Amino acid sequence: MRYAIVIEKTENNFGAWVPDLPGCVATGKTIDVVEKRIREAIEMHLAGMREDGDPIPPPTAQVNYVDVAA
Repeated sequence: MRYAIVIEKTENNFGAWVPDLPGCVATGKTIDVVEKRIREAIEMHLAGMREDGDPIPPPTAQVNYVDVAA
């Protein structure tokens, strides 16, 4: 499965979250680190859902960019 993630710069690091998996988050000092950690978090999140017998939500979020005048 391929889930969209959102990475945001915070004051001291980066945070990531998954729109299709509420509560699935990760942080890291660099984008590379937060990407690695959110991938691991997604895997653990899905494993926990399977263990609990919860249905795995299909990826539905889409990521697009729009250009606007600054």
